[in-house]
Amino acid sequence: MRIVRAMALTVIGSLGLMAPVARGATPDPNATANAFFERAFQERLALDPAFATSLGLRLRYGEWPDPSEKGDLERFELAKRELAELHTGIDLARLDDATRLSYRVFESGEERRIARYRWRNHSYAIDKDGPQVQAPAFLINSHRIDTESDALAYIQRLTGLRTYMEQVLERAEQSARAGVLPPKFVFAYVIEDAGNVINGRPFDDGPTDSPLFADFKTKIAAITLPDKRREELTAQAAQALLTSVKPAWESVIAWAKTAEPRATTDDGAWKLPDGGAYYDFLLENFTTTKLTATEIHAIGLREVARLQDEMRRVMRDVGFEGNLQAFFDFMRTDDRFYYPDTPEGRAAWLADATRDLGAMRARLPQMFVTLPKAELVVRAVEPFREKSAGKAFYQRPAQDGSRPGVFYANLYRMREMPKYEMEALAFHEGIPGHHMQNAVAAEQEALPQFRRSGGYSAYSEGWGLYSERLGKELGFYKDPYSEFGRLALELHRAVRLVVDTGLHAMHWSREQTIRYHVENSPTGEDAAIKATERYILNPGQATAYMIGMLKIVELRERAAAALGKEFDIREFHDFVLRTGGVPLTVLESEVQRWIETRRS
Repeated sequence: MRIVRAMALTVIGSLGLMAPVARGATPDPNATANAFFERAFQERLALDPAFATSLGLRLRYGEWPDPSEKGDLERFELAKRELAELHTGIDLARLDDATRLSYRVFESGEERRIARYRWRNHSYAIDKDGPQVQAPAFLINSHRIDTESDALAYIQRLTGLRTYMEQVLERAEQSARAGVLPPKFVFAYVIEDAGNVINGRPFDDGPTDSPLFADFKTKIAAITLPDKRREELTAQAAQALLTSVKPAWESVIAWAKTAEPRATTDDGAWKLPDGGAYYDFLLENFTTTKLTATEIHAIGLREVARLQDEMRRVMRDVGFEGNLQAFFDFMRTDDRFYYPDTPEGRAAWLADATRDLGAMRARLPQMFVTLPKAELVVRAVEPFREKSAGKAFYQRPAQDGSRPGVFYANLYRMREMPKYEMEALAFHEGIPGHHMQNAVAAEQEALPQFRRSGGYSAYSEGWGLYSERLGKELGFYKDPYSEFGRLALELHRAVRLVVDTGLHAMHWSREQTIRYHVENSPTGEDAAIKATERYILNPGQATAYMIGMLKIVELRERAAAALGKEFDIREFHDFVLRTGGVPLTVLESEVQRWIETRRS
């Protein structure tokens, strides 16, 4: 936090804030509000050292957040207190436009946290992508070791994993007693992935190190230390792995084996206590709209039909004879569209994705004013979690520049990563998608920290999907099969609207959901199974992509129509990105304000 020195300090209202004010002067309401936002952000960081680490901060660097009921209550009480302070201590009417927007975004975030507390036991404490894989992935990808102190913090985190996982398992049992238990298919993933974490040295005498031990040894090898001290630290890490991580992950496996017989094959949120209300909450939370499940389902059906028509046009352009389903089958099975399922094939995929991002970076000035400073790299998902991880995802860079943004590609099955989808996938996860959106927001020093590092799914995933479309405007997808790949990924997001609401509001079965995927998109059965499992475990989240993209497209078209020749696409994109992650309702009002400002 930046420290500001002043001639005098005045306590502002009930906030307990110290704002620099000259004697006899009236406090600046904008300075007061921004001081509050900073303090609130620091309070939240103090409760979540893992989030602090993800930002590149070494706050409580050797610790984990508290996943227990007590931790949830502490975060809930903090949100209530901060929202009350916002309402009683900040006069919205006296704020300038920028600070008023921060007020609205902060208020929305606290209201969401408070509302979420009711459903704290409805999400699965352990599922196929739970702490048993996320905690090791976090240490490997986010915990830097630049000094001996950092290495000791890593060891402290290894040691702390036993208590952390005990608390996670306690929450899992608490939820199970309330009727919230993951569906039966989850447990095989949990058992296998947990076993992967404790496979290798020092857990056994095998030829290779376990993922965490290999990571620790690689990181301390890169710093300057006496050999004896490096050996001592390595021995301490091995001891922490054996005495903390091993029993913790064995407990996860044991819990999964005892919980699996209690699990059912009912998959929708409707099966949970007050499941209908819970799903309604999730839809509003992820889309930041008031759209109902029925309305979202209808939008999905409409978009599926539109995109299938566009695919038929591509089919005609390449001279394919047959119906759309036959074309889907051709695209799934023809070897020309796939890299070899070999180390060389995986290396080629990563190299080609990096090449495509480089080509996109060169064209960004055609569409954007502000470009990201943070570096972006492409990596394969680590072997220990690739079987259960998603197709692709993004990790934001550290704000201090110490860690790049990462576009992760899951190359476990190369037949699920076709060449024709590569451009669109890279643009979504990288630039101008998630990396650009996250990095540009993080680099806006005028924004409060909570806005530079926060986000909303509909905004961020909507921007990612919108970025896939921008690739076409920037001259990519020259190969019609690559254009088909872009349409296939967009169709995949339209299908999500149908199947997510189908599963959770309309009592669709897992099999019905998989069948809809395969019959209405190029998605193969294995990929459809994996996608369906994702929707089952994270209700509502998959609706954010298409709903968010449609709103951004709508706002762009509204601005273009209103401004006519004065509309500048570069300025529009700059405004949307520099605004940072906001609810779609807030984005709409802000774009309208931007339009009116340009008119005046």
